[in-house]
Amino acid sequence: MSTDWNIQAAAHTCTACQKDFSDGAAIFSRLQFGAEGYARQDFCAVCWSDPARSGATGVWKGVYRAPAPPPEEPLKKETAESLLRHLMETEDERHGNAIFILAVMLERRRILAERDVQTRADGMKIRVYEHKKTNETFFIPDPQLKLAALEHVQAEVVALLGGTPPKNTGSAGVVE
Repeated sequence: MSTDWNIQAAAHTCTACQKDFSDGAAIFSRLQFGAEGYARQDFCAVCWSDPARSGATGVWKGVYRAPAPPPEEPLKKETAESLLRHLMETEDERHGNAIFILAVMLERRRILAERDVQTRADGMKIRVYEHKKTNETFFIPDPQLKLAALEHVQAEVVALLGGTPPKNTGSAGVVE
């Protein structure tokens, strides 16, 4: 016979009064077996009483720890997209590598989807992206970045997103 144990983590509010637990506060927990298996209920110190303990399979006292806030995204989606749009409007060839990296970032975040790759007569590959929400089409030249240059281009993109201009930008858009 197999017994499934699905005991929940501590709640964030008191079962009785519905007040939020504060970080570091004492909480009292009751485990009770019912028709659907084990159920956990958590109480603040004010609501914990003898009736709350009755019928419990187990009881214990603990300390509530508030969950850590979710980590911020290092690069905001809107910022990367607005920077891509801005750099494309400037038509400055120095930012070709950054434009490509931003497009790839937005593709990985499922904002852009690659629809086609075209090769011009001069051999330059153009990647055709479609914005998933607006259906806009973006034609992004593929600079065929080498792994050695990738770190410099990533530093340029981070600098552009952070509002800090890169040190020196060469003709290929690589930070020197």
